[in-house]
Amino acid sequence: MADRDKIQILKDALYEAARDHGSDQRLFTQRDLLDMQVIPQDNIGLLMQVIQILCDEKLFVGNTTASGLSWRWRSREDAKKYTSLPNSEIMMVYAMVDEAGADGIWNRTIKNKLNMADSLMKHCIKYLEQKGYIASMKNVEHPNKKMYIKANLRPSDRATGGPWFTEGELDTAFINELQEIVFDFIKQKSTYTSHGGGAGAPGAGAQGGGVQQREKIPKKGVVQGAIPHSEDISKGTKRSAGEISNDDGAAAAPATTNPAAKKSRPGKPQLLPFPAGYKSYPTVSDIAKFIHHAGITNNTTLSEADIQQLVDVLYYDGLVEPVKVNGRKGYRVTRIPKQDPRTCNQRRLDHDPTKGGIVTSFMGVEPSASGLMEAPCGRCPVYDMCEEGGPVSPSNCVYFRRWLDGDEAEEQVLSI
Repeated sequence: MADRDKIQILKDALYEAARDHGSDQRLFTQRDLLDMQVIPQDNIGLLMQVIQILCDEKLFVGNTTASGLSWRWRSREDAKKYTSLPNSEIMMVYAMVDEAGADGIWNRTIKNKLNMADSLMKHCIKYLEQKGYIASMKNVEHPNKKMYIKANLRPSDRATGGPWFTEGELDTAFINELQEIVFDFIKQKSTYTSHGGGAGAPGAGAQGGGVQQREKIPKKGVVQGAIPHSEDISKGTKRSAGEISNDDGAAAAPATTNPAAKKSRPGKPQLLPFPAGYKSYPTVSDIAKFIHHAGITNNTTLSEADIQQLVDVLYYDGLVEPVKVNGRKGYRVTRIPKQDPRTCNQRRLDHDPTKGGIVTSFMGVEPSASGLMEAPCGRCPVYDMCEEGGPVSPSNCVYFRRWLDGDEAEEQVLSI
């Protein structure tokens, strides 16, 4: 009796020591357990007796590795669930679901590994579901497979697809909206707006916006009509430069508007790149902080790894490019001088589908205009399906008819 009480005390002490020395996923070898200085005199026989009792009570889980036997501890709550199960078959099914962790396990995998009859396996799963120990789940990698997971676990990002999936379906609307927000933020932080054409714009004088151009005065010319106070001069007689200059001044007197003054108004805003050596290009960390503080995704937490995935998509689409400055990896938009200063949402609101055709994305530079690209056919997402007698054809295309009607209406207005 004394030895049994001693082993019980050592069992509790060893279990608590294992909990203090690592998580429930850490594997402990015999040497690790002996180094906890719970077993007196490093008695291996006594250690194995204590481990056997812990395994019988489901507090320890044995594992076989390349270095030999090892064990990991299990919480007392989970151990009580194991001991409450009525038979070994249900216990083995529950153990397989438990070992699968947050990734879940396929019911056919359970059946094949345990070599269990289909009816018996279904009975075990039904029992565990009724007890609330396991629950079915959807896996985005295997949407047609029946998967199971422990009821108190949250499925992993690998199983659910992370923040980009909603109820097992890819949330394309959420992804596209976030991509536009990220693109607009990078465009804002990697460019500056120039209102060229005004008197104060750089190079305005050279362009005729701030300096009045001098008119060239001819030295001689030919008379093109009657000249006041010169009735004795016949038509076609050459005159001096001074006379021609006086005529030009009299003819230009009513026009007092300076041509350069017409160009002094601010021109169309244009995005320009920052000079070489600029060190404040936005990083993935900056983008993640902006999205977090803006409260764009209140119900979804996005990590920097998630933001990196969005930026990578923009990079592969040729919309942004990386820039390394002082060991930092920032990003800037491509083809900056041709970028639209408006945000993606503003471009969407200003877009007229009857004139611009079908637009699948409002990010980046608009494609070069051509007869094919201006027509809806040039950007049609179902172009390969378009044929007479098919689900989509030129004779029943709504966008094509609308585009033609819009052009005809414009031609009528111009003819009037």
